[in-house]
Amino acid sequence: MTSSAAAPSFLPQHLHGNLLHQSPGWPRLLWFFWAWLGVQVASVSSSQQHVQPYSIKIPGDITLGGLFPVHARGPHGLPCGDLKKEKGIHRMEAMLYALDQINSDPDLLPNITLGARILDTCSRDTYALEQSLTFVQALIQKDTSDIRCSDGQPPIIRKPERVVGVIGASASSVSIMVANILRLFEIPQVSYASTAPELSDNNRYDFFSRVVPPDSYQAQAMLDIVKALGWNYVSTLASEGNYGESGVEAFMQISREAGGVCIAQSVKIPREPTAGEFDKIIKRLMETSNARGVIIFANEDDIKRVLEAAKRANLTGHFLFVGSDSWGAKSSPIAELEDVAEGAVTILPKRVSIDGFDQYFMTRSLENNRRNIWFAEFWEDDFRCKLTRPGIKLDPDKKRCTGEERIGRDSTYEQEGKVQFVIDAVYAVAHALHSMLQDLCPPNSGVCGSMDPVEGRALLDYIRAVNFNGSAGTGVLFNENGDAPGRYDIFQFQMTNHSQPGYRGIGQWTNNLRLNLEEMQWSGGEKSVPDSICSFPCNSGERKKMVKGVPCCWHCELCDGYQYQLDEFTCETCPSDMRPNLNRTACRPTPIIKLEWNSPWALVPASLSMLGILATSGVVITFIRFNNTPIVRASGRELSYVLLTGIFFIYLITFLMIAEPGAVACAFRRLLLGLGMAITYSAMLTKTNRIYRIFEQGKRAVTPPKFISPTSQLAITFILISVQILGVFVWFAVVPPHTIIDYEELRPPNPDFARGILKCDMSDLSIICCLSYSIVLMVTCTVYAVKSRGVPETFNEAKPIGFTMYTTCIIWLAFVPIFFGTAQSTEKLFIQTATLTVSMSLSAFVSLGMLYMPKVYVIIFHPEQNVQKRKKSFKAAAQATTRLSQKSLNEKQNGQMKIEPDRSQ
Repeated sequence: MTSSAAAPSFLPQHLHGNLLHQSPGWPRLLWFFWAWLGVQVASVSSSQQHVQPYSIKIPGDITLGGLFPVHARGPHGLPCGDLKKEKGIHRMEAMLYALDQINSDPDLLPNITLGARILDTCSRDTYALEQSLTFVQALIQKDTSDIRCSDGQPPIIRKPERVVGVIGASASSVSIMVANILRLFEIPQVSYASTAPELSDNNRYDFFSRVVPPDSYQAQAMLDIVKALGWNYVSTLASEGNYGESGVEAFMQISREAGGVCIAQSVKIPREPTAGEFDKIIKRLMETSNARGVIIFANEDDIKRVLEAAKRANLTGHFLFVGSDSWGAKSSPIAELEDVAEGAVTILPKRVSIDGFDQYFMTRSLENNRRNIWFAEFWEDDFRCKLTRPGIKLDPDKKRCTGEERIGRDSTYEQEGKVQFVIDAVYAVAHALHSMLQDLCPPNSGVCGSMDPVEGRALLDYIRAVNFNGSAGTGVLFNENGDAPGRYDIFQFQMTNHSQPGYRGIGQWTNNLRLNLEEMQWSGGEKSVPDSICSFPCNSGERKKMVKGVPCCWHCELCDGYQYQLDEFTCETCPSDMRPNLNRTACRPTPIIKLEWNSPWALVPASLSMLGILATSGVVITFIRFNNTPIVRASGRELSYVLLTGIFFIYLITFLMIAEPGAVACAFRRLLLGLGMAITYSAMLTKTNRIYRIFEQGKRAVTPPKFISPTSQLAITFILISVQILGVFVWFAVVPPHTIIDYEELRPPNPDFARGILKCDMSDLSIICCLSYSIVLMVTCTVYAVKSRGVPETFNEAKPIGFTMYTTCIIWLAFVPIFFGTAQSTEKLFIQTATLTVSMSLSAFVSLGMLYMPKVYVIIFHPEQNVQKRKKSFKAAAQATTRLSQKSLNEKQNGQMKIEPDRSQ
């Protein structure tokens, strides 16, 4: 069995040789396709040799093919349905009109008459494919060697006319189907209405051209309209088929590439919608109700049913439609639905009404238009009458056509929108043939041998090269893909009142948009453009948190705390010394505060300190005035003056703590904060230690202990004080005093209350460390006071010092939890400063009051008691101590702890 096969004899010459050359690898499937095609062509040819009820034949030197939807799609399997007056008859007559104009023009194709073979596609792609086989008959070789007439002679078969180019089709789906056949036979095709973007693929549809711009331009224009209206969230609605799906796909692709517009829903209307289908579509569109804008690529019937469904759902005025050229400026899709369609923006290839065609068409009659085989049917439909035909009885209920009716007078007439493009398509082929004629043939020679037959690919090149002013006065030309430039008029359906609705021109698009927003009017006469956005713009101080996969949708999140809005997507934290402004779009400096003198936190401590300074000054003055009196001398003048100096420094530190921080003020704070207490408690400790040592020594011997003289006491005191001073100067050397602005201390959750605090570089820990030595002295002094509590009060100041120390310890025990417990308070600095200064002042008051106020009182108010008494010797003191100790021992043995004072002295 051999794998070779002979190529069918009916193949065109340019394919016949190629396939024979490749015959060893010839696929059986392709062979069967050509066999089927041959059978179809033969059957079509055989039937049409007798009668061709669905074609118009206009004789001429060069024949053009024409494809027009004269009838609608037939129901229930029938190929054809009702007559289409505008899209069918108007467009077809436009081709006939163009042929008449060209044939009567002596300058265009001189000595050549253009003829035509015009077919009805019945708005069905498969039927159109069958009809278009008529165009390729002349290109198929028929083997008639086995056919003989009855007399044995070969038959005389009329050679069908050769179609050099095809005008059409209308629907993109029909053009796609036909283009696949015509390209095989290299027949150029020029469409007047097909706008599907896929027809721009020059690899698949290389012989296809069109005088209307593709939907990709239309989609770009519609996207520009959406952006001009400020919309970024829209839905798309498409009729199933090449036109609707390709248009929406082009819109979605361009919107993705351009950015800024997101698709909420992409809904497809089925070719054969079921009951309730459009209600479901409206319900689905409402799932994203913010997407009020609806981009619609749909046929007239689907547009009308969408509007009806929106009205049933009581959504009149909700949807904002942007319709493609299938909607254009037509009234049929919106009839009785004007309120729902109000505000719809539609687009239509730029066109004008051709006056010459109006004059031509309105003068057509049954007598002068016999070449149009469908004109009688049109006449009946247009005038709503019935023509009489031989053998057919007229229905008595039908009006009889008289033939005297006139288009535009006895019927409504408005030129169909694509008439201009039909004329331009015919003229494009005519100009291409004219250029070919000039290049290949002698002048005025008609069709010469070089153009007989017309080579399809050469004609295609001439078609792509044409550039002339069309019927509307605009240029007709093609790009490398056979597409015409995009030129659109933009309309809006407006209802100035309910009795006068209509389409109003609001702009145009020619590679860029010119839209007059002031002329636009929306539902209810509203002038402001309605919103069709997924998310409203965020307020100042809010960032966008994008919804995953939908770049036009976001949630607004407030930049909280100390954050400000860096850009529309980012919140950034302000630097530590700044806080966000009121609208959180930038940072502003944080106000700087300090403890003011008029603050209650300063007034109370300052008042106490001033009172203490006055009291201390009074004691010092009294002691100086009565310096040589017995009470002053008995109290230990030297240590008393030292102790009073310490108390004065304790009061003085309050004013330094309140004063505005500076290098000098901070240095004195460090120095005097612990120094006043160190001086005070060093003197007290020296006193209590002296008393304790004297009476302890008296228990063992009658000789006095060492270092109890005033000079020794002063020396011991200054040694203790020098430890504090040394520590402070070491601190000065390690960390020189300076000020800082603490922005963290007063940084509450609400940044409006944030403040920077100007203060000395002294932390809570450094303050405690500074006071720690004084606290050690205080505790030590308290221990000695406890040990000396049994000493007779007539001998010393042990008990007043003891009471002083007990009270002071209680004050400072209360100070610690208050000081550290307010660490998280928004007024920490003020509370801690007030607590520290008040605690120090109170401890000074306790020392001053218990140690010196009784003496001052006696000196001032009872001078008679300030007299010299018998001087006690150390021996007498020692004996008294021995007796006291012996008595205490006896009481302990008897279970008694009461101590009676010895008054024998």
